[in-house]
Formats: sequence, structure tokens, C-alpha cells
Amino acid sequence: MIEVKNLTKKYGDHTAVDNLSFKVEKGQIYGFLGPNGAGKSTTMNMITGYIGATGGEIKINGYDIFEEPEYAKRCIGYLPEQPPLYMDMTPYEYLKFAAALKKIPKENREDMITEIMDRTKIFDVKDRLIKNLSKGYRQRVGVAQAMLGYPPVIILDEPTVGLDPKQIIEIRDLIKDLGNKHTVILSSHILSEVSAICDHVLIISKGKLIASDSPENLTKHLQGTTKVSLTVSGDRTVIEELLAAEEKIESYEIRPSDTEAGAYDIELQGKDTTDLRSLLFTAFAERQCPILQMQAASMSLEDVFLELTGGDREESEETEEAETSTAKSEEEEENGGDL
Repeated sequence: MIEVKNLTKKYGDHTAVDNLSFKVEKGQIYGFLGPNGAGKSTTMNMITGYIGATGGEIKINGYDIFEEPEYAKRCIGYLPEQPPLYMDMTPYEYLKFAAALKKIPKENREDMITEIMDRTKIFDVKDRLIKNLSKGYRQRVGVAQAMLGYPPVIILDEPTVGLDPKQIIEIRDLIKDLGNKHTVILSSHILSEVSAICDHVLIISKGKLIASDSPENLTKHLQGTTKVSLTVSGDRTVIEELLAAEEKIESYEIRPSDTEAGAYDIELQGKDTTDLRSLLFTAFAERQCPILQMQAASMSLEDVFLELTGGDREESEETEEAETSTAKSEEEEENGGDL
């Protein structure tokens, strides 16, 4: 559905996107992740045709975004981080206006707008001014705009930023629904959200693609060794002797339990992927040290992200601010100074 080849974007001496290549397959929800300044927003702006590229190519449903922008853009619905809403319009008026801009045939507009308002659950507020709507409803109006024309690809840049927990759940459910009929690319800093919604994750760092796989496979690939957390009752000396003698344990930490009197909380790391739980149960039972609780610790998407991006996660937001400013200047030049 989307093919990015050797994509590069430079701002003076700074390379925001560095020879980036990836493919987006039809009918999946993709999470697009990266630290601040990694080139995430710049890449999304190039995919949508908002800014040009220094080198490389982008094809949307077979159309080159730079050579055939009109055809390529018809295949994309885009919701920027700040939805482009007109506050003095109602959602219905705004969607009619957006449908006209997208050159949707007049005879199709009314039914399409009604169906999309129903899917995004804004039909009940269609006649209220947008400025009087909550931020959650404004996001829904922005998503509805992106759905106009039923584009095969919908790109959402930070769609849940600034929302309260209830609104986040509502937008998350809406995105899952979009995934049934569209290919979705989702940019987010909420990694638990990406893990819950997305079928596939793309992670970039310093303008380069460093990972592309399902959240589950990324976690399994980087897990490497087994981690176990347990609470054991018994004599500390006996417990430490047992842990030190076990060859499959790489390292461990032990401390008095905060919740169980006379017990110790233990965090241990195995030398390989062997499941240590059966081994530990038998060993502690033989030494008459009851295990009060035990669980294998799994790596989260947050752990994967930090492991892959390393020191780049501390990048300043100044880079992306500069890129956004340059993007606006480029757009003004392309439109003769008028936006």
C-alpha cells in the first residue's frame, strides 16, 4: 500500500531522514515510533506530500507522491497532531467544506458524511459549533475529515495527545474500527497504546529505520534471557546459598519483602531463555523455603523502544520545531506565499 525507498531529507547540514526504506502492507495498523528529533514527523509529512524530499521516492497505492501528487493524495486521509478545524463551523458544515475541497462528487457527499459521522459517533453533535466541543470530540471530527472519500490509507499523527483516559479509550476503539476497512499508520508516544492497537511497529532513530516487526516479535527477539520475580519465606543465608549455587542464574537481587513478614523479594536474571520457575520451585521446596509468589517478568514495548533507541531518546524537541518551521516555509513557497 505504501512503499518508501531510500528516502532522505536534509535541512542544511542536518539530516532529518537518512536513506529510509520500508513497506506498509494493506489492511494492517502500523505504529510509527521514534524519539523526539528522530525524523518521525518529517517522514509523515513527506508521505502525505506536505513537504518535499531531498532524495528517494514514496509510492502510495502505486502512485508516486512527488510525481503524481493528485492521484497519490486521493489515497490518503491525514490527521495532523493539531487537527485543521474551523472553530466557527459545526462538524456537519466542516465536513461538507472538506468534502468539497477533496472534490468528492456532490451526489455522494450527503450519504458519505452521514455514514462517517455515524462511524465516528459525532452525529449527535453535528450542529454544535466546533469551538464548543470537547477535545475528544474535536479529535473525532478530525478523524472524520481524514475518512472522507474512503481513502485506503489513513495517517494519524499523535491522535490521543492531550486527551483524558476515557477519551483515549474512545479514540483507540475508533482506530481499531478504522483498521477493519483501511490501512492505518499511527504515530504515538504512548507505547502501551501502540502495543494494544497495532499489528506492526516501525521504529526510527536518528532518521534511520532500526526495527520493523510485530510488537510480540520485537519483544521475543530482544528478550534474550529469562527474568523472574518471586517472594520467598525462609532464612536469608539459605536462600542466597541456593541462588548462588544454581548454574542457570546469571545474577539476582534480594531484599526484605515490603508485604510479607519474614520473607524476601527476589529479582533474578537467567543465563539463557530457560524457564526457571519449575527449577526454582523444586529447589526451594527441598530447602523448606516456601515460595509465596512467583512470576516471569516480560519485556514491554517501552523496554524494546529504550533498548533500540539507546541514548537517542534524550533528543531535544528543538530539532522537530526547526523541521516544522522549514516545512511551513516550503509549503508557502509552493503556494506562492499564500496558505
